[in-house]
Amino acid sequence: MKGYSAQQVRDAEAPLRARGIPLMQMAATALAGELRRPGIQRVLLLVGTGDNGGDALYAGAQLAESGLDVSIIASGETMHHDALGAALEMGAVVEPASRAAELVDASDVVVDGLVGIGASGPLRGGALDLVIAAAGTLTPVVAVDIPSGIDPDSGALPGPVLPARLTVTFGAYKAGLLLEPARRVAGKVKLVDLGLDFTGVTPLVELPDPV
Repeated sequence: MKGYSAQQVRDAEAPLRARGIPLMQMAATALAGELRRPGIQRVLLLVGTGDNGGDALYAGAQLAESGLDVSIIASGETMHHDALGAALEMGAVVEPASRAAELVDASDVVVDGLVGIGASGPLRGGALDLVIAAAGTLTPVVAVDIPSGIDPDSGALPGPVLPARLTVTFGAYKAGLLLEPARRVAGKVKLVDLGLDFTGVTPLVELPDPV
């Protein structure tokens, strides 16, 4: 298993983005596929301001279109504009952060789309508030790319993290997902191939493939 740094992943994504490859939509489709499970009807999206939140919102749009009940709670005043529009058009509903603890417990799955590999240091502001509101929940959590709050390169936990039962990571394993202590809070890690080319790139971490 090869784990790459956040910068190495961004560099590998750059030529595909330049060619107009819809990486966010590809990631969202894979995420939605992982969330379509027996017994899942009520989905809560915890959404940040960046691309990580956009992935969650586009996945939410697909889930709402297929008949699931999708609620959205934002960590800040803005969300990915086009992805939010798609989710709302399909019937997803934005809820206030004050209902976070209630909706976390009332949902069948919580999607952690708060922050991704572009963030550094401990969670702050609304993202931190939502993680605290969801702390200790028995509702399964699915992390988008990485659990919010882990260091994507070192695997450090500089502050509170919402432990995931499943992490759906895109393009490549982020090095931090393969290292303790983040490895313990990532749950099962599912890699989604986006066609990134790492030819000639030395991974930050390389571990034996699981048997």
